[in-house]
Amino acid sequence: MKQIAIFASGKGTNTKNIIKHFKQSKEVHVRIILSNNTDAGVLYIAKDEQIESIVVNRKDFNDTEHIIALLKNRKIDLIVLAGFLVMIPPSLVNSFSIINIHPSLLPKYGGKGMYGSHVHEAVIQNNEKISGITIHRVNEQYDKGEILLQKEILLDKNETPESLQQKIHHLEHHFYPQIIESVLSLK
Repeated sequence: MKQIAIFASGKGTNTKNIIKHFKQSKEVHVRIILSNNTDAGVLYIAKDEQIESIVVNRKDFNDTEHIIALLKNRKIDLIVLAGFLVMIPPSLVNSFSIINIHPSLLPKYGGKGMYGSHVHEAVIQNNEKISGITIHRVNEQYDKGEILLQKEILLDKNETPESLQQKIHHLEHHFYPQIIESVLSLK
């Protein structure tokens, strides 16, 4: 069975969807959830789903020897970022396969500080006609890893950040589990 670790900082909508997708799987198990935020909704999801969770502050996160050992002890095959708002240290990037989902069509609206509603507001402010999602491998730079999948949507004339976010979540929830399966070579 393949073991995944989910790193998340927020509410956990993608995390919840990933857990639901693999709940009955005999091939994939969500082994651990790591967060940098003691108030993250994802921690409540982990508790409800009886999945191990840990909170790591930025200093401890950058002490990657401990994190790498923790993940290797749990035989993690893939790290899935789901709204994790901390740069992944190079030693972690070099030790594990890591993927991320971004709420825009990279390279547009990527990089430090571009997450969630910040992305949607920028897309609308710049009068973009399309937006979408990018699922990519993680490397040592924000949002610069190899693109695995991009899916686009058209923006409505009266699009709001909230309505765009709903459309983006729909794409994320549909495609992220599929790409996780693909990266784990289950398809």
